[in-house]
Amino acid sequence: METISKNGLQRLLTIMDELREKCPWDQKQTEQTLRTLTIEETYELADAITNNDWDGIKEELGDVLLHIVFYAKIASEQQKFTIDEVIDGVCEKLIRRHPHIYGDVQVNDEEDVKRNWELIKLSEGKKSVLGGVPNSLPATVKAIRLQEKARKVGFEWEEKEQVWDKVEEEIGELKEAIAANDKAATEAEFGDLMFSLINYARFLRVDAESALELTNRKFIKRFTQMEELATAQGKVLGEMNLMEMDELWNTIKKQKS
Repeated sequence: METISKNGLQRLLTIMDELREKCPWDQKQTEQTLRTLTIEETYELADAITNNDWDGIKEELGDVLLHIVFYAKIASEQQKFTIDEVIDGVCEKLIRRHPHIYGDVQVNDEEDVKRNWELIKLSEGKKSVLGGVPNSLPATVKAIRLQEKARKVGFEWEEKEQVWDKVEEEIGELKEAIAANDKAATEAEFGDLMFSLINYARFLRVDAESALELTNRKFIKRFTQMEELATAQGKVLGEMNLMEMDELWNTIKKQKS
């Protein structure tokens, strides 16, 4: 065991082999049963990153790595592929997609690197620049990824003012749809407005998903404090009117919590 511990990955692979052989729970798992758990672990990693919790990041990275090893173990049992093939595959991809490091391609900046990356992907058989964006991504994250991919081939506004003009245009179209009492058009225009705001966030170098999550957390914190303040005053939120609750809310906001 001492020899194994010198190589962390090999140690993990050995433990995985033992678990698949001896543990009833691990023996029953398939790529389908692991899928939901993998998504959960990924969100836990995202939470740790949002909280800047390095101990948490380290732990969650370990959990994600375990899932990668688990899938590779299942695949090897079915003679689909091995963990070595997974690692070799990503190594070859990185070398192939970085010709400015491993070849003779010249680049001037980060944007050239991103543009080359997308062109290389197309040469590998990708049918669209937008390919590779998972359908199951949360809508905000998907919008960011779609916009970033389009940007890499030059489909992009030049100035942030142009993007804001588009936001204002979408606001106007949303108002028109609302005034016409057209539910389908209202939904469509609301989506267009959100897409434009996410695009504007990119120009401000703000991660729209992270910004919204920070606001969610701020709302949770303030609302919880409002509930506590109401309780301290012998009141219940459900029995208060909006003006009374708004007064509590403003009190909490003044605390800069």
